Amino acid sequence: MKKKMLTNLKTESALKRSFILIAGILSAIFFACSKEEEYSAEEFEALGSRGINEILEKTVSKPWRGEEFAPGTVRGTWNTVTQADPKSFNLLIAETDSPTAAVTGAMTDYLIDYDTEKREWKARMAFFEVIADEENDTLKVIYTLRDNLYWSYYNSDQKIPVTSEDAIFWYNEISGDPECQSSAYYQQFLSMSDGSEAHVDIERISDKKFSFNFPRIVAEPLLATNMDFGPAHVYKKAKDEGGVQAVLDLYSIAADPKTIPSMGEWFLTEYIPGQRLVYKRNPDYWNVDKAGTSIPYVEEYIVQIIPDENTQKLIFMEGRTEAYSLRPEDIDEMVNRQEAGSYTVFNAEGSLGAAYWTFNQNPVHSGSPTYKWFTKKEFRQAMSCLLNRERIINQVYRGLAEPMLDFFPEPNPFYNPEIKLRYLYDQKKALALLESAGFRRDSNGVLRDDEGNAVEFDLSIRSESTIMSDIASIIMNELDGQGIKVNIRVLDFQKLVEQLFTTFEWDSMLMGLSGSNIFPSQGSNVWPSSGNLHMWYPNQKKPATAWEARIDYLYNEGSYTIDKEKARAIWNEYQEIILEEMPVISLLRSRGFWALRNRWDFSNVYFDNINGAETSHIFLK
Repeated sequence: MKKKMLTNLKTESALKRSFILIAGILSAIFFACSKEEEYSAEEFEALGSRGINEILEKTVSKPWRGEEFAPGTVRGTWNTVTQADPKSFNLLIAETDSPTAAVTGAMTDYLIDYDTEKREWKARMAFFEVIADEENDTLKVIYTLRDNLYWSYYNSDQKIPVTSEDAIFWYNEISGDPECQSSAYYQQFLSMSDGSEAHVDIERISDKKFSFNFPRIVAEPLLATNMDFGPAHVYKKAKDEGGVQAVLDLYSIAADPKTIPSMGEWFLTEYIPGQRLVYKRNPDYWNVDKAGTSIPYVEEYIVQIIPDENTQKLIFMEGRTEAYSLRPEDIDEMVNRQEAGSYTVFNAEGSLGAAYWTFNQNPVHSGSPTYKWFTKKEFRQAMSCLLNRERIINQVYRGLAEPMLDFFPEPNPFYNPEIKLRYLYDQKKALALLESAGFRRDSNGVLRDDEGNAVEFDLSIRSESTIMSDIASIIMNELDGQGIKVNIRVLDFQKLVEQLFTTFEWDSMLMGLSGSNIFPSQGSNVWPSSGNLHMWYPNQKKPATAWEARIDYLYNEGSYTIDKEKARAIWNEYQEIILEEMPVISLLRSRGFWALRNRWDFSNVYFDNINGAETSHIFLK
């Protein structure tokens, strides 16, 4: 897991974010409208693997396998796009807004990094030491910040050293203040063996050294403590003078970007709403190559705000952006047109993450028929059995995808190939499950519940993307054949986020989470019932169901179990319950295709299904 220069936001790997306390910012896998050419099963069978192999032979496979980066030269501009304006430039607000997170992520950094190839943690902006006291069942994680870390301002000589006070303030007064509603808040508490709850304290050792003191030994203390943070000299002053609201008001989109300090790779220097963001390279960034030159090598980074993916493709083909993530409908044309020599297409194996279909089980709707349906696991299982994944793969992804049948991906140390999703496309099984839950089809073929209500619900999708409205259309068509009416609701991203976090006014939704479960305890605010991204019913005061209570228990036990074999049994049951109860229905993992302009030197460029597009060390030819 390497820190990458900001690229096309559709292809930027979410792994860095997935290793922090707030694992689970909503990704941009909401969907909109497009029309796909349909093929029969026989036609796709005739195409066979030969067509897929021809595509792969014409593209470049270059996964990162731990190679060192070649020194580069500082020059040039990287042009890219994003689909939406940020809500703010505030690091706290970034926890629940992906476009804001992209901005703040350019100006902050993380304590440590995870090498997905070696499967080990390594220093980033801090060095670390883990000290376990087995006799007292306690643990310390000690971090020592690098000396060359500064909060600096664009075109200014002002440089303020990053110190322990920044991390301590953020942990205690931002993440640790429940009024701030930070996603990291619940991660600060541990369930003890006697059932009580205890806090993970942070302690100052010196200006550059601090420790996290755990009241009991945990399995992944580095994952639990890795964090980014804002400048205490700004956020503390705001909170002291105006409380939490003053913190939230910091760095609104009306602020002058040049007033925002950066300790990351970039300075934000310009923002024109609806048009673009402009970044300049931070020459004081701590990460340098063998020649002593700071990363990145690109001098300027310009992000155009373009919601429409067809327009994004057009401007790439016109040479106005540097990279583009191919949609399924782009592959044939763009792979063949690369022969003209202006760009090269890379390919990667199937993504470790996937989109999900989920149903609203929030009791604010307890009086409605949909709540009664959605809270029955047989209904959710039946919906999975009516999800025609092979049809989606063939019609939408041209065969370049595979069903997501497991919960943990293969890189997870507790991946078990024998634990697979059992509720696959089977119309007879779906009807049997529905009948067992009291549903019957009337003489007109309409599915009704035991009170006579016709089964009809909304499916919310994102308006900006062009790929997966076809998935929604296929779902609607398959369910219609079984007497179920689905109404597709196309909404913009911010409206969907509002429904998910605030109003809870939705029935079902196609959505995705950034990152994947490379560590079993990732998704701490998604899978435990108290999580604010526990999509189907967030922020539960206590588990709403027996199975959610069991998941909470297993999540805690697995997080504290050091013995690998004992932990394996815990995480096996954890996976089995989620795949049985189906609070979310996984769709599929698609193979990735990514185009890069040939004016860039490819020496330091990699593309794979774990790290995404690695361009942090890219430089011009």
